[in-house]
Amino acid sequence: MTEAERQAEFTSFVQTHWTQLMTIAVAVSGSRHEAEDLVQTALTNTYGRWPKIREGEALAYLRRSITNAHISRWRRHRGGELILAEPPDAGAVDRAASAVDDRRTLVPLLRELPHRQRSVLVLRYLCDLTDDDVAATLGTSTGTVRSQAARGLATLRRRHTRSGAQPDDESTQELVLSHPEGNPR
Repeated sequence: MTEAERQAEFTSFVQTHWTQLMTIAVAVSGSRHEAEDLVQTALTNTYGRWPKIREGEALAYLRRSITNAHISRWRRHRGGELILAEPPDAGAVDRAASAVDDRRTLVPLLRELPHRQRSVLVLRYLCDLTDDDVAATLGTSTGTVRSQAARGLATLRRRHTRSGAQPDDESTQELVLSHPEGNPR
């Protein structure tokens, strides 16, 4: 494969999967700006290895690379600055307006979860991966995936109930209110 062919194939792959990669990165990082950096880092690291990556595994490889980049960044900047989506004193928000999109409720709650629990929930519910696929992506056992998912869901349920919000979106209800034993995965 020539350099021009490799570049064309890689560019085509990125154009096809950009939205999916950004969705994963935003969900993992909680910030669109950080997500763009994570995706760029993952793509930069992947480009050099592109000929060695099997065709069907490229997306899984990039998911893992995004997650690893986020974990590395988190480790380097632990205790640094705290990035918030909104100013801290946003308590006067009209409940009707905030109920328009349950994701506005769910995303801040996801941001507060430890990175491993957040990664498991994002890969499991947003990317719709099985426990085995999540375990392979994160390099851990399926038991760890299940325990992290159960803990993450319990924390989301507790915090969501404390906020007094009621989810309207069916997928949000499934994620936040589902009981771990009743989980179809």
